[in-house]
Amino acid sequence: MGKNFYITTTAPYVNARPHIGFALEAIQADVIARYKRLFGYNVAFGFGTDEHGVKIYRKAISKKKDPKIYCDEYAQKYDQLIQLLNLSTTHFMRTTDTNHIKAAQTMWKLCYDNGDIYKKNYNIKYCVGCELEKTDSELVDNKCPTHPNLEIESYQEENYFFRFSKYQDKLLELYNDNPSFIIPQSKLNEITSFVKKGLQDFSISRLKSKMPWGIDVPGDPAHVMYVWFDALVFYISTLGWPQNKTEFEKWWPVVQLAGKDNLRQQSAIWQAMLFSAGLPTSKQIIIHGFITSNGQKMSKSLDNVIDPVLIVNKYGIDAVRYYLLREIPSIGDGDFSEKRFKELYNSDLANGLGNLVARVLTLAEKINLVAPEDNEKTTAIPQNLFKSGFKKHIENFELNIALENVWNGFKEIDAQINRDEPWKNPQATTILSYITEIRSYVNYLRPFLPSVSEKIMKATKGKINKIPILFPRIS
Repeated sequence: MGKNFYITTTAPYVNARPHIGFALEAIQADVIARYKRLFGYNVAFGFGTDEHGVKIYRKAISKKKDPKIYCDEYAQKYDQLIQLLNLSTTHFMRTTDTNHIKAAQTMWKLCYDNGDIYKKNYNIKYCVGCELEKTDSELVDNKCPTHPNLEIESYQEENYFFRFSKYQDKLLELYNDNPSFIIPQSKLNEITSFVKKGLQDFSISRLKSKMPWGIDVPGDPAHVMYVWFDALVFYISTLGWPQNKTEFEKWWPVVQLAGKDNLRQQSAIWQAMLFSAGLPTSKQIIIHGFITSNGQKMSKSLDNVIDPVLIVNKYGIDAVRYYLLREIPSIGDGDFSEKRFKELYNSDLANGLGNLVARVLTLAEKINLVAPEDNEKTTAIPQNLFKSGFKKHIENFELNIALENVWNGFKEIDAQINRDEPWKNPQATTILSYITEIRSYVNYLRPFLPSVSEKIMKATKGKINKIPILFPRIS
């Protein structure tokens, strides 16, 4: 039957068009999914959209649209990312889908039956941007540091609460017993420190009369679920839970990718919900950083938001995947600059890999070389790549370093060709050795740049002929 592996991105909020930060997360998840398949795993790759809550409701009303129609329009834009970014997803779930609604209501009932949901009157300060309650210590001049342009809102009403405080010890035990539960280590330390300070129960419903856009609370139609309680269930509803428990048990637990602003929700709130429902916790949570634009935080007011659709249509998906995976630290913050993009494109793709493949194919064509249709060495990890710790870097989510390891292999082949000067006296055995080496590295480039990798693999077997330039230089 093979080994099973389940990975997902977060479910992005559909109150705006897809941005480059989520494109990075989706591509990173895709690399891990493809890498696992390369080593014989059966992989489920989840993807979907988060569509409830006050931000969506207000945005739809401001545009004079029904919230579901508004969500349909934006969910389609995220669905189209699968093809645009060349993602190998297997599952797609919207939080407005019937199966997800049933899953969220089942999760509620399980937590309620376990005594972890109760009702009370309360006062809170709330950031609409984060869709989270905020304590005074988290605010700066009564503003959320992440969304300083939004006013903090105050609520006073009767809502349902989740006994988050009950799970402090179990969460700390989870973190302590699983030192790689959260990558990087700094984020594990951060959430451990947060939980040690003590957890406060939090509101998980809203009055339907004030905010009707949400999933109905089971047994109380006057309330809808708080968006985070609903949205986090995406990780299991994607697998058909609770209706299809066989499928759920086949794939669970999950490896989740998320941005650093999602740390608390993914690694504490969601895990506590799973504890309450009697379900196994996630397998691992990988936290990536933010992308700035030319050194500045992206914002609509600065008109510097990077649209992944535009950049892919302009330069091609392999070039965009290469930049995001090589230039942006996998577990840190990075910057997107079109100037730097062009520099990296020309040096590494056009003059690097593209030129290497072109010169070898040209030499092969000149002597009418026929390469084996299936070269056994292409599946073996090159010795230098093995020594570089390629597999360890992937497992530690150091994708940028792993990709650099592969690129160093191409540089070594290029350097060997320069030393050999095969154009002076081209020999079939020599040129075939270059092709074998190129294929061996390209096999491990597949998770990163799947499209160009397949082009190279196809071009380097059988009767060898030149192919169109893989990466035309850009000015």
